[in-house]
Amino acid sequence: MSQSKSNQGLILPGLGALGIVYGDLGTSPLYTFQTVVGDAGGKISPEVALGSLSLIVWALIVTISIKYCLVVMRADNQGEGGILALMSLLRPSGKPGLLHRGGLLIAAGLFGAALIYGDGIITPAISVLSAVEGLNVATDAFKPYVLPLAVAILIGLFVAQPLGTARLGKLFGPIMLVWFAVIGAIGAVAIARFPGVLAAISPLYGARFLIHHGWGSFVVLGGVFLALTGGEALYADMGHLGRRPVRFAWTGIVLPGLLLNYAGQAAQILRDPKLADNPFFSEVPHWGIYPLVALATVATIIASQAIITGAYSLTRQAMQLGWMPGLVIRQTSDEEYGQIYVPLVNWIMMVATIAITIGFGSSAKLAGAFGTAVSTTMLLTTVLLYDVMRHRWGWGRLRAGAIAGLFLAVDLAFFCANLLKILDGGYVPLLFGLVLFVIMITWHRGIALMRAGSGAVAATCERLLGELKAGRLPRVPGHAVFLSRGATPVPPMMSRHIALFGALPERLVTLFVKFDTERSRVPAAERVSVRQVMDGFWYVEVRFGFVEIPNLLATLDAARAQGCDIDPDKVMFFAAHDDVVRSATRPRMFVLERLLFAFQYRNAVRMSDRFALPRDRFLEIGRQVEL
Repeated sequence: MSQSKSNQGLILPGLGALGIVYGDLGTSPLYTFQTVVGDAGGKISPEVALGSLSLIVWALIVTISIKYCLVVMRADNQGEGGILALMSLLRPSGKPGLLHRGGLLIAAGLFGAALIYGDGIITPAISVLSAVEGLNVATDAFKPYVLPLAVAILIGLFVAQPLGTARLGKLFGPIMLVWFAVIGAIGAVAIARFPGVLAAISPLYGARFLIHHGWGSFVVLGGVFLALTGGEALYADMGHLGRRPVRFAWTGIVLPGLLLNYAGQAAQILRDPKLADNPFFSEVPHWGIYPLVALATVATIIASQAIITGAYSLTRQAMQLGWMPGLVIRQTSDEEYGQIYVPLVNWIMMVATIAITIGFGSSAKLAGAFGTAVSTTMLLTTVLLYDVMRHRWGWGRLRAGAIAGLFLAVDLAFFCANLLKILDGGYVPLLFGLVLFVIMITWHRGIALMRAGSGAVAATCERLLGELKAGRLPRVPGHAVFLSRGATPVPPMMSRHIALFGALPERLVTLFVKFDTERSRVPAAERVSVRQVMDGFWYVEVRFGFVEIPNLLATLDAARAQGCDIDPDKVMFFAAHDDVVRSATRPRMFVLERLLFAFQYRNAVRMSDRFALPRDRFLEIGRQVEL
């Protein structure tokens, strides 16, 4: 009975996982076998068809079922997944900079995260294009309109993002359930006509294909890998639903549907090699093409939505871990925490996606650009996973090395195969990811240098605190909160405030916001700590997890409960507004590095927006910071 209730409790979350997690993996059959055929030279023999199918089957089992579902998803941070969450679990090295073991692992995590954005601009393009191209199977009359139609759908997808997907998201799961049922049924019918294709379940077919075809089989591996795109998103999105529903949906619905469809496509090709140009849509009779194109288009929109939403979540994590400047983030649902919208990320992704869709023009050409970013991220995930196995889970070298070694061998094979795509467009997501990696490293280094330079004003702040305690500074009626970037009761801008206004309010709070780099969420009991510096003056430290949305007005209520006598409805908020300039004596950043950081800093979101503060009670005090 308890088992039955447990299973019932998995059905609705599992249905949600279909729409949130498995859109990318679920729409891979649209272009995977088509790409394999192209990589094989356009002509596919029974040996190539069965060998490729065997490789797809076992790639899904080893990489998705075993690596991600069984092992990687164990490496969660309070239920949150993704490569940044995995990076937060690494053992601290205690050494500054990136040129050491710990720093290199962090760099690997950051580059892997940056590459997810590269994947995010290609997934919508290839998915929607491959769905709309199904019209070409029915008639050549649609060929001139396929690209404009795909571009129009993509523009509509990105333009609709500010509306949020909370309501629409409730339909995603049932639609994807229909999708997996349909593609599984289509595959089963094709298998019934040519049951000999089931022999490819044996891994010997894949091994024989790799051994006998040498370099040719290595090229085909790049196409086989497309069946795995979306595996990293599976890990990143598990925080929305938890491990069990994601695993339940994969084992019970997604994997069977995918295996049946891939086997059905291989059976179609074996039965009639002329159908290899678009084996997915060739599986259905002529009358079924239009409904299938419509269903595939909706499924690819859902897949694109998942990767776009994932990019928003990744941006928020990077911001709160200190690797990206503050950006405007809007919560689009009162009920769903993960439903957020990041305008800048949305419009950049839209421009890049439309550009590569028009530039490449077809899903077959886009396949050359697809896979390089994902295969690199999967490889880097395995590298980070080994460190977590050893130092978080306490596994011995033999056990951790054997498991990570198996994953690494598979990842390296696919990574090297995808390197062959560099000149065919694989450079696009890598270049996009590299730009974002440089942005993240520059921001983190610039902020670290600013904090290091603040030590010079520490003596002034100590003198100011002494004068406050001695009663030598004028106090006027009022309530003020100074937002501090450091864990000090007297931030530098407080002295600047005195220089400008000649006095301080009688009720003072220095508020230091700290984002925990190792926890995704901080318990309410640990959220706020209050220390009274002197009469009418409190130092408040607030902690948030790296996926939480900060609301400082709510934390002031919690601070009042701990003895901080300040009224949130009357308080005036003060924050520093720094202008980054070149140091006249000893510049600490290269010219281009400083210009990039200054641009980021100048355009970062204001604290009033990031911390949900009332603008009519928020004041910034400017100063120049030399770097």
